[in-house]
Amino acid sequence: MTNKFKSGFAAIIGRPNVGKSTLLNQVMGQKIAIMSDKPQTTRNKIRSVLTREEAQVVFIDTPGIHKPQHKLGELMVEAARSAFQEVDVVLFVVEATSPPGAGDRFIMEKLKGIKTPVFLVINKVDLVAKEALLPLIAQFQEELEFAEVIPVSAATGENVDRLLDVLVEKLPEGPKYYPDDMVTDQPERFVMAELIREKALHHTREEIPHAIAVEVEEVKERANDTVFVKATIYVERESQKGIIVGKGGAMLKTIGQLARQDIENLLGSKVFLDLWVKVKKDWRNREFFLRNFGFREEE
Repeated sequence: MTNKFKSGFAAIIGRPNVGKSTLLNQVMGQKIAIMSDKPQTTRNKIRSVLTREEAQVVFIDTPGIHKPQHKLGELMVEAARSAFQEVDVVLFVVEATSPPGAGDRFIMEKLKGIKTPVFLVINKVDLVAKEALLPLIAQFQEELEFAEVIPVSAATGENVDRLLDVLVEKLPEGPKYYPDDMVTDQPERFVMAELIREKALHHTREEIPHAIAVEVEEVKERANDTVFVKATIYVERESQKGIIVGKGGAMLKTIGQLARQDIENLLGSKVFLDLWVKVKKDWRNREFFLRNFGFREEE
């Protein structure tokens, strides 16, 4: 008797900067979500599809849950909270390097009212001694009853296979929701814009990240298997534009070179990246621009 095919949805949630996107990329074996050492890097719910012989798991990578400071922040938090209700398993990612804080407790309080199984995924175990894990696990279990507790290192891949195996066990029998070769429900333009935004986040100062949005305006195939990509980085102030452009255009050139390499890997062809920087004042609080950049109210 053969085992029946399983399928389902898993939300990856947690405080900002605990390694949710790194974990997703490790699970998928490729870069799907952008990574940065700045919190609140992920802004949209990104669905990534992992298809195995016996199962298909659709991961929903959500923005870090935090106290919103502007309209964009409100949309980010609502996107994360709505994910609790629409999945088969919730993966609550925390850091092995710190005890439960106010942000963790805020999330656990929201999780208490749901029927969805919650896995406690303790990330960054490569940074602590193994004997430190048991007291940490006990602290979290005092706050909430978890279906599973799984320590992992998203950076090294340690124990990620076990996480996947246990996750698949919890999924119901079901159909393939997506084709075998599909890895994300996001269009290529969205992924390209995120790759550019990632490079800008890595190379700019603290006051810049939340004020950055990227729009890919044009994608055209040219001769000799080259793809022309025109994209604009939007900021809120002229001073921010100066930082992104850099002295003599040096910063923008660095961002463009690094983003082009990732986009070439994504598309499998040579890319000519035409990158611009423009100012749209206070775009994070203006619904028209938020919709334009892909940030929408939950329906």
